[in-house]
Amino acid sequence: MTEEGRNMGRADTGVAVTGLGLVTPAGADEHTFWAGLCAGVSVARRCHELAGMPVDFGCPVDGADLDEAVGGRSAWRMARFAKMALVAARHAVADAGLSPKRWDGDRVGVVIGVGVGGVSALVDNLRRLDGGGPDAVSPLLVPMMMPNAAAGEVAIALRAHGPSLAPASACASGATAIAVARDLLTSGRCDVVVAGGAESVLTPLVASAFAGMGALSRRTGDPAGASRPFAADRDGFVLGEGAGVLVLERTRDVHARAGRPRALLAGAGSGTDAHHPTSPDPAGAGAGRAVEAALGEAGWAAHEVDHINAHGTSTPLNDAMESALIQRLFPHRPSVTAPKGVLGHTLGAAGAIEAAATVLTLEHSLVPPVANLDSLPDGFDLDCVVKEPRAQHVERALSHSFGFGGHNVALAFQRVAPDGPPGTASGVLAAG
Repeated sequence: MTEEGRNMGRADTGVAVTGLGLVTPAGADEHTFWAGLCAGVSVARRCHELAGMPVDFGCPVDGADLDEAVGGRSAWRMARFAKMALVAARHAVADAGLSPKRWDGDRVGVVIGVGVGGVSALVDNLRRLDGGGPDAVSPLLVPMMMPNAAAGEVAIALRAHGPSLAPASACASGATAIAVARDLLTSGRCDVVVAGGAESVLTPLVASAFAGMGALSRRTGDPAGASRPFAADRDGFVLGEGAGVLVLERTRDVHARAGRPRALLAGAGSGTDAHHPTSPDPAGAGAGRAVEAALGEAGWAAHEVDHINAHGTSTPLNDAMESALIQRLFPHRPSVTAPKGVLGHTLGAAGAIEAAATVLTLEHSLVPPVANLDSLPDGFDLDCVVKEPRAQHVERALSHSFGFGGHNVALAFQRVAPDGPPGTASGVLAAG
C-alpha cells in the first residue's frame, strides 16, 4: 500500500477530538484560557489558604462559581476537583455537539485521571473529628475524597453507562486517561469517551509536603516569576489546580453524524522509569519509550514532528531530563512550549489541560510562549517559544506528561484540514 493509502486508512479509522472543556487558573472557558496562555504571563499569586506556609503562593482557579456551574443540589456532595471535572466535561460535550439526552449511554465511557483526590475534604473532617468526635465526621467524606469521585460524578451527570475509570499516574494522570480513552475507542468498546483530568490540592498540607521535599519554587517575593520552565535559574514548580476534558470519537463516527473534528489523536505511548519514586530517570529512558511508542502508533518519523508541548515543570531535574530527551530524539529542533509557566503545575489535570492546548495550537497555527524564560542554560539546545506567541503551521505535535513514580505518557496529535470532510487529516484525502 502506498503512503497515501496508509494515511487514508488512518484518517478513516482513527480517533478524533471533537470537544474541549477547560477550568484552569488562566480561565474557566476555552477562549479565556487560550488568551491567557498566549499572553505568556504567569497567573500565580499569593493564596490566603496558604498564608503562613513556607510557600504561600499558587495558581488557583479564580472567577468561577463552581457551585452555580454544577447547579442543583448535587454540588454539596462534591469535592472541588469533582466539580471542576463536571463543569469541564459538560463544556466538552456541548462543544462536541453531543447531548446525553440523545446518545446511547451504554456506548459512552468516562475516564478522568486524578493524582491525589479530595484532600480538602479529608483535612476538614480530621478537624471535625478532633473537635467534635466521630459524630462530627461527614458521612459523605469517603465519596468526596476518593479519586474516582470525578469520574463517577461525570458519568452520573452525563448518563454514561460504559466503562468509568479513574487512572492515577500522578502528574501523568490526565494524559493516561486520554490514552486509555483511545484504547476504548479503537477496541470498539465505546463510541464516545469523555476523558481528561482534574485536581485541586491547594492546601497547607499538600503545599507543605511539596515544599519540604524541595519540589516547589521558593520565590516568595515574586510569585508571578516563580514558574520558569527550562530557565537557567528555575528552582521548582508552582502548585496549581484545574480540570481539562476532551471528547473523543472514532473519525468514521464523526463523519457519519456530520460532526466537527478538532484534531486527530494519532497515537499514544507510555513508558515507566522504574528508577525512583519522585526523581526522573536522568537518561530519560522511560520518557523516551513513551515518545517512541506514540510515534509508532501514529506512524510518524521523529523528523515529522513540528511542535512539542513539553511537561516543563520548572524543576531542575525534570527540565534537564526533558531537554536532553528532546535534543536526542528531535535534532531538527521542533518548536517547544511549556504551559506550566503560565498555569503552574495542575498535577493530575496537567496532561489533559496541555493536550487541549496542543489541539488549540494545531487549530490556530499559533504556539504560546513559555512564561518567564529569558535564557536557556548551557546544553539546552531547544527552540523554545518566548516573549510572544509564534505563528507556525503545525501539522503534527506531541504532548509530554511525566509523573512521580516514573510514569511517562506521550500523546500525538495531528491537524485536521479545515476545508476537508470530517475526520480528514490535513493534506490527506478522506477515505470512503
